[in-house]
Order: sequence, then structure tokens, then C-alpha cells
Amino acid sequence: MRENPVPVTKDPDKEGPIPSAWRPILKSIADAFAREDYLLKEGISGVAPISEETAEQVREYIQDYGAKLVELPPTSWDTSVCIWMGDHWDALIDLWTEEEGRSDLVLEVHVSEAGSGYLVTVYMVYVP
Repeated sequence: MRENPVPVTKDPDKEGPIPSAWRPILKSIADAFAREDYLLKEGISGVAPISEETAEQVREYIQDYGAKLVELPPTSWDTSVCIWMGDHWDALIDLWTEEEGRSDLVLEVHVSEAGSGYLVTVYMVYVP
């Protein structure tokens, strides 16, 4: 069964699900982190380059958390959310580990409109 597409909305008053258009890019970021590629060395179209400082923060936080990240399963979209902030969206993507399934870790990104598409900027990985 194919799910209905989730549109991009600009509602500053309430969180909504992650739009379908962003999901492949966000999965690519989470999957790269699961491979310990915190600088996204292979590059992902639509993703701003990650600074050394941000990559190190992500690496340290995941390492300190003490569980092994796995590739993002489709069920992550059931609990991941975003909200319009006036000039970009803040999005929180639930990350998954071998040990726990859905973990307490989230990937926070900022998504901006860029031409006819979107630009994703990795903000950090943490436990909210």
C-alpha cells in the first residue's frame, strides 16, 4: 500500500509531519551518519556542506550515546516532525540504533527554500 504524499506546509503554530519531498535527502543524511560519514564526504544534493565543528559534535554525541546508528527505517516518518519558523523549517528526525530501534537521538536540520527546491542544513544530533 502506497502512502499519501505529505505536502510542504508553512504553519508556524503547529508541528507537522516531514514532507515527502524532503524524506530521501534526510534519509541519506541519517544513513551517512550510520556509516560514520559525519562530514558527508560523498556529498548529498540539496544539503549544505557540514562544518568540521558540526561533524565533530555529531560524531561525539553519537559516540557518547553508546549505541550503533542504523539506516533510517520508513517508520521514522511516523514520529519525526517539522515546524515553519518564518524563514525556514526546523525538522527533528528520530534516529534508530541496533540496540534500541527508535532511539532518543534526533537529527535536527533546518530546511530553507532554494530556487525551485530546498536546502537542508544539518544543525546537530542530540537527545532533546
